[in-house]
Amino acid sequence: MTRIINKVNKLMHTSINAITDQINSIILGKNRQIRLAVACLLARGHLLIEDVPGVGKTTLAHAIATCLGLKFQRIQFTSDLLPADILGVSVYNRDSGRFEFHPGPVFTNVVLADEVNRATPRAQSALLEAMEENQVTTEGETRPLPQPFFVIATQNPSHQIGTFPLPESQLDRFLMRLELGYPDAQAERALLNGSDRRALLAGLKPHIGPDDLAQMQREVQEVHASPALLDYLQALLNHTRQSPEFAHGLSPRAGLALLQGARAWAYMDGRKMVLPEDLQAVMPAVVAHRLAAAGSNSSNASGAQLAEQLLQQVAIP
Repeated sequence: MTRIINKVNKLMHTSINAITDQINSIILGKNRQIRLAVACLLARGHLLIEDVPGVGKTTLAHAIATCLGLKFQRIQFTSDLLPADILGVSVYNRDSGRFEFHPGPVFTNVVLADEVNRATPRAQSALLEAMEENQVTTEGETRPLPQPFFVIATQNPSHQIGTFPLPESQLDRFLMRLELGYPDAQAERALLNGSDRRALLAGLKPHIGPDDLAQMQREVQEVHASPALLDYLQALLNHTRQSPEFAHGLSPRAGLALLQGARAWAYMDGRKMVLPEDLQAVMPAVVAHRLAAAGSNSSNASGAQLAEQLLQQVAIP
């Protein structure tokens, strides 16, 4: 039985490597960000990708959905978007003499909320229940969403014209936030000499399906976190709550997100036990959008810088 389990895990690990390799052939020079994105989905989290236009945010979301073999819908968030455009609406059917619900694009496996911060807060809030409860309530009726269900949102920097900042309550629903950044010179030259990214996307093939993904997610849940590892995690959380450097401490939800992300990172490395290095690897992506500096330092230190400071200030027990 043990041999069978190990064989299954080896096959799943091979599939993960194939998925990341295929995405790396589309998004060049961003191996770490791609691994973090896949880890986020294996941990059953939602992903926020923030960066300037044109660095591959939407392409990455398309590639992830295709390689995982999941149904995919894209919603372009604009200032005139309404909640009904996301959730769906009831339309009167003259033949049946009653209203019939027409599901919106949120009823799928992977929702790409493209440029999510260009919509008004009212439209942004339409995703809150879906991201937290895997269901939506419209017109007094609660409807479950297909499983698995992920939101991959992209957003432009908040200083750009026509953006509405995401409220903290919605930011907290994203397990990770990533920045792709500009490619290095070698990757950009390969990009300039290579084929059109949209053509390459059309040629991608799924490596797994929904059932395989569900099995991977169950195995991620089984990755062992020792008491010593949990001591380290709690020390990190407590430091943000007690140190005057932070405007507010990390919540229990943030702690759970850290643990889930670390489990997924260990699983992708083929291990069944979480190491402190796994927590450190996912820490900036998990907590940077949840941390803010206190007082006069609030405009000087970014969330990513605060996350790095946290890792330096808290020793491994």
